[in-house]
Amino acid sequence: MKLDGKTVVVTGAASGIGLATAQAMAAAGASVVLADLSAEKGSAEAERLRAEGFDARFEAVDVASAASVTDFAGRVLGHGEVHVLVNGAGWGKAQPFMENEPEFWDRVVAINLMGPIRLARAFVGPMMERRAGKIVNVASDAGRVGSSGETVYSGAKGGLISFTKGLARETARFSINVNCVCPGPTETPMLMALPERHREAFIRAIPMRRFGQPSDVADAILFLASGRSDYITGQVLSVSGGLTMA
Repeated sequence: MKLDGKTVVVTGAASGIGLATAQAMAAAGASVVLADLSAEKGSAEAERLRAEGFDARFEAVDVASAASVTDFAGRVLGHGEVHVLVNGAGWGKAQPFMENEPEFWDRVVAINLMGPIRLARAFVGPMMERRAGKIVNVASDAGRVGSSGETVYSGAKGGLISFTKGLARETARFSINVNCVCPGPTETPMLMALPERHREAFIRAIPMRRFGQPSDVADAILFLASGRSDYITGQVLSVSGGLTMA
């Protein structure tokens, strides 16, 4: 799966699934824009990719801020066309719903749902004019089946799944593919912050008896970003070791 000559934007690219995705895209020949709130980590990872001979740069963005997304998109599009957008930024923490504060809800929704919506709006226009483009949204299996202790997160990710399908219907006539990858429990900082007993329960529930690696998810995203998926749109692909089979 080659992406030679393509420019790919990956949000949440300073760590975890986003970083693994940026690395996979670069290895496939793409020019990669690593986007993240953490300028220090993101810049370091972009520099590391360049040192390995890849075409990569970092651009800061706070996906929870409409103004930041608008400024970010302007900077990126000022450099040229964007062929693939990967909405990889996400955030949450395990907490019983009745202990959530409204500010927590707002942040979860702003990052996990409104961020991808704003980014899609910023980049899909030029894709429509060019009549080509791919958007891959990273949701979660929590958005498909729910997750105890992640109720609002599940709702936001479920919204992202539905948004993916709606946008796919609207943009298909412009030859734009919009798809969604739903990771199951994956070894990221967010998962490792969970209590050990919760992680052990996940392992017991996963038929393959291991957590996903960020690279497992990145491989699925790479497929949906490549020409191998040109006739696939509006689809949801779980990468969960069989945890969900809905």
